[in-house]
Amino acid sequence: APRLRTDEYLRMPETLIPQELVYGLVREAAAPTPKHQQAVGEFFFHLRLHLIAHPTGRVWMSPIDVVLDGASDLVVQPDLVVVLHERLYLVTDRVWGAPDVAIEVMSPRPRIGTLDERLAWFAQYGVRECWLVHQPDQECEIVTFAGGGIAARRLFGPRQPLRSSVLPQFIKSPGEILAATAI
Repeated sequence: APRLRTDEYLRMPETLIPQELVYGLVREAAAPTPKHQQAVGEFFFHLRLHLIAHPTGRVWMSPIDVVLDGASDLVVQPDLVVVLHERLYLVTDRVWGAPDVAIEVMSPRPRIGTLDERLAWFAQYGVRECWLVHQPDQECEIVTFAGGGIAARRLFGPRQPLRSSVLPQFIKSPGEILAATAI
């Protein structure tokens, strides 16, 4: 496959096909399942309500390009991203840098790349937290990054309120958020 520079990738026609630019190579995936998208929607809904009540930032849903490293041609599309108000300058036509929180709804089959690869990029480029949503068990793991690596991993069960250092007032449990997906 031909290699693309970040500017070439960003000039491609708009698409809803999940795709990312990984060091110059475009990676595509099949569309996510309805259950996956419902979980993404539920997290978006609860985060949006939280950020209206506690106006500390904004949340966006994929597909949205997050340019982690334009010079190295690394552009990802997490399922959701949260950027706090003091860093909203990163958000113009894309997110030009690391969001404060990246949220990934885990799928039974990998969509684009590996989890370890994604976590390494998030750590390297300054994402503060990654929330890994495990739908079948209604659990959420919060991975905290510091100093270019993983600082902590905490798993929250269905009834345990999430504890985020980035969004400390967000105290919903995974089970509350994902209740509508169990239907």
